Amino acid sequence: MNNNDLLLRLRYALDIKDSDIVKAFQLGGMEISREEEQAMLTKIRDQELEENDDFEKNVYQKMINNKVLDTFLNGFITLRRGEAKDKPQPQSGEIKHINNVLLKKVKIALALTSEDMLEILAEAGVYPSKGELGAILRKEGHRNFKPCGDNYTRNFLKGLALCYRE
Repeated sequence: MNNNDLLLRLRYALDIKDSDIVKAFQLGGMEISREEEQAMLTKIRDQELEENDDFEKNVYQKMINNKVLDTFLNGFITLRRGEAKDKPQPQSGEIKHINNVLLKKVKIALALTSEDMLEILAEAGVYPSKGELGAILRKEGHRNFKPCGDNYTRNFLKGLALCYRE
């Protein structure tokens, strides 16, 4: 899954409006227009490319990188929880494991506990232990850190959709 897929699935799971996505980017420190936001969420469909074997199915009009998705997630936290009083937003370097960052920041934005996250994953048919979840939520570089795979992230977003869209 690419970052556009993650943004699109998160938008669906939590029923985030277009105006809220633009506002979250602004709160995260990045100005985007409504057209740019639409381009991030619109897939390119070309018959010639689909017939070609090496066509990547999830190509969007405007591809986003890890830094842009991280900016959105920071703004999403601010949108949901309000401005942090004493803590400035941390400026991180290169982000290698965006799936881990997504799970951590959605957890913060929605004020979820670890038990809530386990319930969300159980809705999608995934039953990790508390230790596994803790390893995924750890800071990169910690000795018990575990990279989060696409399948795990996909199931978390699916569970979110099942819990929040009912």
